[in-house]
Amino acid sequence: MGKRTRGERAGLSRTQVLDAALALVDREGAGALTMRRLGVELDVEAMTLYHYVPNKDALLDGLVERLFAQALPFPDENAEADAGAESADWRALLRGYAVSLRQALLRHPGVLSFAASRPAVTPATLDAVERGLVALTASGFPLGAAVHALNTLSLFVVGHTAAEAAQPTQADAPGSPAWLAELDAARYPLLTEAARSGAGTDDAERFDFAINALVNGFGAALD
Repeated sequence: MGKRTRGERAGLSRTQVLDAALALVDREGAGALTMRRLGVELDVEAMTLYHYVPNKDALLDGLVERLFAQALPFPDENAEADAGAESADWRALLRGYAVSLRQALLRHPGVLSFAASRPAVTPATLDAVERGLVALTASGFPLGAAVHALNTLSLFVVGHTAAEAAQPTQADAPGSPAWLAELDAARYPLLTEAARSGAGTDDAERFDFAINALVNGFGAALD
């Protein structure tokens, strides 16, 4: 038997390392994430972590992977082939993906900047994307349209969630419903009515409205 590596001796796995990094970012923000600080979290030397993530960029890519792994609901392509291509409801798959990704991002807002700026490059993330493309092309999407659909949906979800996470915590902050409700109703009758009644002010409701419009639009483009 070969000699165990430093990482194996530490009793860690790549998933444990990434989850510890995710917890650190959740608790202290992205600025706190360094290999040294993560080593302290896991009670190992920083050099031990390089057995799992060769550099800081790989660590950030891994965090994006962990987020998307929680969100991508697409079935294994072999199971899908056995069940028959037409059995998959691509609309439900895309809606489920969008909702799951938003929930994952809201749970881990510290990773939002990574999700917005880093492409899918790890094998696990690419495998999930490939399964999504298989499901969509099996349902009649041309390959280009399938890629556009996944990318468009992902970019919208990340952008919408980033805007949600950036909202001020003060209830009467400028731009908030409470602030809008105090505007001159004679000049802004619809804005003030919406703010006072709550019409169109719920983030989750707006998200569902937009996702349904996007998914229905994808279907119309196919037709």
